[in-house]
Amino acid sequence: MNTIQTSPAAQTAATLSDDERQPCEIWTRVMGYHRPMSSFNIGKKGEFHERKYFTEQGARLAA
Repeated sequence: MNTIQTSPAAQTAATLSDDERQPCEIWTRVMGYHRPMSSFNIGKKGEFHERKYFTEQGARLAA
């Protein structure tokens, strides 16, 4: 098995000033293909933020 070794210096959180930050583009799957949220209209953006996320339970085997 391969393992990755990191130094403690590599694990520290980076601190950035506001001028060093850049926007992050969010994509989501719509009707079978992926689209950036920046192309959504106001209504579709509202729908995206109202979505409820869930985790499926594993299948149970019958005895």
